[in-house]
Amino acid sequence: MDIRTVGVVGAGLMGSGIVETAARCGYNVIMREVNEQLLDRGKQRMATSMQRAIDRGKMTEEDRNVAEARISATTQLSGLSGADLIIEAITENLDAKKALFAELDRIAKPDAIIVSNTSSVSITALAAATDRPSQVAGLHFFNPVPVMKLVEIVRALQSSDETIDTLRRLSDTLNKTVVVAKDTPGFIVNRLIVPQLLDAVRLVEDGVASPEDIDTAMTLGMSHPMGPLTLLDFVGLDTTLFIADVMWEEFKEEKFAAPPLLRKMVTAGYYGRKSGRGFYEYNKK
Repeated sequence: MDIRTVGVVGAGLMGSGIVETAARCGYNVIMREVNEQLLDRGKQRMATSMQRAIDRGKMTEEDRNVAEARISATTQLSGLSGADLIIEAITENLDAKKALFAELDRIAKPDAIIVSNTSSVSITALAAATDRPSQVAGLHFFNPVPVMKLVEIVRALQSSDETIDTLRRLSDTLNKTVVVAKDTPGFIVNRLIVPQLLDAVRLVEDGVASPEDIDTAMTLGMSHPMGPLTLLDFVGLDTTLFIADVMWEEFKEEKFAAPPLLRKMVTAGYYGRKSGRGFYEYNKK
């Protein structure tokens, strides 16, 4: 299938990054959010991101203007009816995603592909909520989307070879490197990194070392670009807890069991950068 117009449901951190990336790579993009305020936030995120790219010499002002002209916004799901590919990037909630996929299946044109940017929810379950299960798959980007080069294509039990091949070609045009995973919680990257993040929380919980020293040990000792606790704050403690719980329910392995400290911090609203406080404190403004 020839993808020309991409619809993105959700203008949050990931959704706006996907919209920006697709527009910069030549696609017409329709961005959907539930209200104008959230659409404006998404537009502001993209404006900030593209200005940063200009400042770093990664794009020109003309490139930015062309990309912005390719983006349209709507608060109605029906506004995505002309899209060749629809990417779901809403909150990590299975019931909400299943309801959305059923609605997208109703309004999308018959040959459209519908994918999820989820990092943990079952793609097979989402495909089963539609009448086009062979045209459903996972397309998991990494934050920040315009910068990170990896995308995980997740094959549901029902995904057709044609769908996977189309997503491969699309990813190539987005300048992403593709890895393909079967539909299992965490896919590849989170299956490996989540236990490490949980272990870092346990080190803090047990008083082994401070967050600063744990992060320093991993950045300098293992040449990681950021330490695990800084990464947790960046990804979101609530998001990590959700993923860990999904993986625990699936595998029942101790390494996926969330430490009490992580759960308490999420309960307290300490989500990381987005809330102004996690393992570190941030300027909310």
